[in-house]
Amino acid sequence: MRAGFPDFRLGNVLATSFTGTLTERHGNAVERIPTPQRLVDWLAVNGLAVDSCTTAQLELARELREAIHAAATATAIQDALPASAIQIINDCSIQGRAAAILTPESNRQWRLSSASCVEDALSVIAADAISIIAGERDGKMALCASPTCQAAFFDTSQSRTRKWCDMNTCGNRQKKARFNANRRKNGTAERTGVI
Repeated sequence: MRAGFPDFRLGNVLATSFTGTLTERHGNAVERIPTPQRLVDWLAVNGLAVDSCTTAQLELARELREAIHAAATATAIQDALPASAIQIINDCSIQGRAAAILTPESNRQWRLSSASCVEDALSVIAADAISIIAGERDGKMALCASPTCQAAFFDTSQSRTRKWCDMNTCGNRQKKARFNANRRKNGTAERTGVI
């Protein structure tokens, strides 16, 4: 990753990984695509390489990110989808020129047009969001249990009871906080003779 920028959080679901480019939404928010070049970097890491990005395209990407987050959150809490989010996702979905191709490993991969632009990549992300929000894939939308994160993620665990968007960050942070709180509580009880 480029020096001076926070690392990307990568996941198995393109749309929710994209919403993860803004983390800690209910705490000290961390913007992981603060510049057009960082969006180019994120797209490349996710198999959607584009040549360049303008400030206007970065703003469009952020608008799509927030629309996906709003729709995914509404889905997770079984609320009505916001009309403005639906409009943005649909508009981005139809703007691009991308094709699904089959790899020799039997995987689907996206191929952007030869003169690929950010809108082509955003159309793939929007299509992925439509697929998971519409319930076309095996899994369910959920919200991270971290009070500062609350990111929407696609739970594909067998029991569909996953609590954290990322066990290595939010899950470990919450477990550590619980452990330290218990240690403080038990340490206080030991010092006062109450056990």
